[in-house]
Amino acid sequence: MTNKREGGRSVPDNEASPFHQGETAMQERLGDRDVERWVRGAVRRFMPQQHRSFFAAQPFLIASARDADGRPWATLLEGGEGFVASPDAAGLEIKALPVTGDALDGALSQGADVGILGIELSTRRRNRVNGTVKSSGDGGFSFSVGQSFGNCPQYIRERSLWHAEDQPVPTVTRAGVLSERQKAWITSVDTFFIASGYRGEGESEAYGMDVSHRGGDRGFIEVGDASHLRFPDYAGNRFYNTLGNILIDPRAGLLFIDFATGSLLQLTGRATIDFDPGDAPQFAGARQIVAFQIEEVVELRSAIRLRWQADGDAVRSLRLVEKVEESEDVVSFTFEARDSGALAPFSAGQHLPIEVLIPDLPVKISRSYSLSGSPAWGRYRISLKRHPGGMMSNHFHDVLEVGDMIEARSPSGGFDLGEVETPLVLVSAGIGVTPMLSTLHQVAAECGARPVWFVHAARDALHHPFRAEIRTLQAACPNITTLTYYSRPAAGDRAGIDYDVEGRLSGDDLSRLTSDPSARFLLCGPADFTAKIEADLVFNGVDADRIGMEAF
Repeated sequence: MTNKREGGRSVPDNEASPFHQGETAMQERLGDRDVERWVRGAVRRFMPQQHRSFFAAQPFLIASARDADGRPWATLLEGGEGFVASPDAAGLEIKALPVTGDALDGALSQGADVGILGIELSTRRRNRVNGTVKSSGDGGFSFSVGQSFGNCPQYIRERSLWHAEDQPVPTVTRAGVLSERQKAWITSVDTFFIASGYRGEGESEAYGMDVSHRGGDRGFIEVGDASHLRFPDYAGNRFYNTLGNILIDPRAGLLFIDFATGSLLQLTGRATIDFDPGDAPQFAGARQIVAFQIEEVVELRSAIRLRWQADGDAVRSLRLVEKVEESEDVVSFTFEARDSGALAPFSAGQHLPIEVLIPDLPVKISRSYSLSGSPAWGRYRISLKRHPGGMMSNHFHDVLEVGDMIEARSPSGGFDLGEVETPLVLVSAGIGVTPMLSTLHQVAAECGARPVWFVHAARDALHHPFRAEIRTLQAACPNITTLTYYSRPAAGDRAGIDYDVEGRLSGDDLSRLTSDPSARFLLCGPADFTAKIEADLVFNGVDADRIGMEAF
């Protein structure tokens, strides 16, 4: 049996799966079971330093647990600066508890399963950690990590926050069904959180509570009557934590936040999964639909001091000014402001959240795409790969033409490129090349002394976008080295000209590029690709905190 290093300890290759049977059943049903092979590097039994620092910087956390009757609920915990601390990689100290009257008031006791989500709405970053309460007191609790992993920024609405001056005194109401005002509240939101969990027989780190973010356009939740609602489930990281829990334990809890008043609406009940959404236009693009039957409602009016920007970042109209075919299945789209004014600046690696009204659909579709152009252009360029059945990519490829309009919010997210002298290894596969290309533009413009490797994996020349653009950037800056892998070169593809290596890219290859211990590796590609590369790099001695990842 071989071992791998993980958080300073030795981990057997055949250790237990990070998924329980509900999650694996969902993966099998939806054809995503292969995620198991790569995910061990992404689901950890400890928090890497970047996650520890992230949690410690948050002014609030979303938490899930069960009440005395075993029913799941979600809530929000807030505190002053430093109310979250991480004494080590296996734990958090949280100086906050649910407010009086909260559905989870008194539930965070020693041994309780708890799911925690740290979400920074202003930057769209989020990380999740599940585990148990180690100890609890009057002012907070100690938390022991079971599983830790990050999430992509998809479907998150950016919002800035501030604190109300007065300390709130919550007003609590409980009911068995929704009031008309509460129904209107739910149908107006673009964000909510869902608590779920499963604990089978024996012990497994895959057991416990989970809390997850859900987002969409306003009105994406359908309220049928005072006891029933439905919402879409879109493609995500393929872990299926929430749906896997619901599949074998339908009990769940929902949390809605009134960003303007600091009020919370908590629901608990039972969820079911509809695997055949059909042609329901209100759930366009959904892979499944989740139906929720309400058993109890708790409303906490003015429960917290935090306030958020109500509608997220302002929407701006953009005009398509250029449409360019980059490869067999990738097309680039360049936009300027509709009013010809200056666009909000962006940094390499950031996303552009866009909204598009697709014909025959009654609602706008929202997606976020990595910017693929130079931050110095004064324009926004995104590049989309056509996906069979992909509503947005097919609309862009087949329908959108120069002169057409879309709506967008300000760019957000981004990579940490490290210090200007830090060696940088940019790694991508498929359409994951887009944020790396933007980063290459930025470092080529700087053309400093630090070594930069641009490593890309593609199938063949037909599926290799931006070849000429990348060569031009490399030629302009001697500190840039490019390396291209083709997994299945075509008969006419030329080794040493079109590509450098035949075969699949591995973390072993990357770890041999530089021995500098400060080197930073940035990865973008399919989730299985990034997880496998990260695991290989860590196995070869690269510190996990020097690896940045973005998966799709």
